[in-house]
Amino acid sequence: MSSHSPVAYMEGGESSAFAKATMRLVPFLFVCYLTAYLDRINVAFAKLQMLNDLGLNEAIYGFGASVFFIGYLLFEVPSNLMLLRVGPRRWIARIMVTWGIISACMMFVRTPVEFYVMRFLLGVAEAGFFPAIVLYLTYWFPSSRRSKVTALFMTGIPMSGVIGGPLSGWLMTQLGGVHGMAGWQWLFLLEGIPTVVFGVIAFFYLDDKVQDATWLSESQKAAIERKLRDEAPKGALHSALDGLLNPKILLVSGVYFFYTMGLYGVSFWLPTLIKSSGVSDPLDVGLLTAIPYAAGAIAMIVVSQSSDRTGERRWHLIVPGLVGALGLAMSVSFAHSTTLAMVGLTIGTMGVMTTISQFWVLPPAFLGGAAAAAGLALANSVGSISGVVSPSLIGVIKNATGSAGAGVLVLSVSLLVGGALVLFVPPTLVNSNPK
Repeated sequence: MSSHSPVAYMEGGESSAFAKATMRLVPFLFVCYLTAYLDRINVAFAKLQMLNDLGLNEAIYGFGASVFFIGYLLFEVPSNLMLLRVGPRRWIARIMVTWGIISACMMFVRTPVEFYVMRFLLGVAEAGFFPAIVLYLTYWFPSSRRSKVTALFMTGIPMSGVIGGPLSGWLMTQLGGVHGMAGWQWLFLLEGIPTVVFGVIAFFYLDDKVQDATWLSESQKAAIERKLRDEAPKGALHSALDGLLNPKILLVSGVYFFYTMGLYGVSFWLPTLIKSSGVSDPLDVGLLTAIPYAAGAIAMIVVSQSSDRTGERRWHLIVPGLVGALGLAMSVSFAHSTTLAMVGLTIGTMGVMTTISQFWVLPPAFLGGAAAAAGLALANSVGSISGVVSPSLIGVIKNATGSAGAGVLVLSVSLLVGGALVLFVPPTLVNSNPK
């Protein structure tokens, strides 16, 4: 086809518009999510010191880590429906500022009850953030481009480990005792402040919709909106009630529950698993956690590109789950060898991270409007239940057996169950036309 033809010109304009939207939005949203996830999982590093300092045990930690998701679960759907009323820009900014403040205030925890209360409030504050971003991306990117941009944004999860692991280890090692504060207190304070800062920036930086974007030309706005209309899901559900009760959303929410069992198990216990393999220094533990997370980020991007190129979603979701299950099982089998355990944890983290990013292509394939706001929040809420179950389960098993290995094997099985459920997802949701 001639490069001067109207079709070629139109496609070139679309590519230019989406490239500009990607460069404007995705890096900023990535940083926002990175700070969010860092605030969520830094308790896993603080645990290495605060349990001894405060006289807490593994079961208390496991419940405290998971009680976050109770608040998250209760307020997730109302939060995302509120976004429809006030707009993404204001609501995303509000969420980030409040959770950043609460995360920093974790430094004042002294008793188990205070630990539980602050973790609960952190969940309440952050509720709705992730589904808000997923919903926001549907305002700017059609289905044929959504897997890649979702994966790029969600690399904030593994990159929070790449950056957060060494940073957390360094803060706890170098700042312990400074001004009479423990290393874990400095950790909460200094990792909470950036979230507040980026929350304020988000209020001024983000645009609620394409037509508000002064950084796009009128032709670029028209190209994006035309592509969004062309790829809008046929027969999409639009009422909030459909987003909460339709069998399709209930099924994919079940898939997400079992996949996030693996995610939260890795997030909250990776430092402990590495320490159990024979690494004792907090800084070394932090540096080693960066390896699985970095590999996970690469896997997310590579698989998402393949998913968008082929339009096939089912096996791009199932296969990473299988890989993750095998990797976690391997880490248990070679738990006393740091090298082999790290190989297993790296493979497991690659699989787990990829399933999470690939999952979020599914709900927008049949949800729109209020149904999308409610359904995305519901799916994430169901996943949050696994955030309660997974850390607590491993904590109880570790207290009973002295090893987290049996709990990690349960997480492997959960990934297999999630993959089995994907087989029941209707073909229209797991296959689309490639670009």
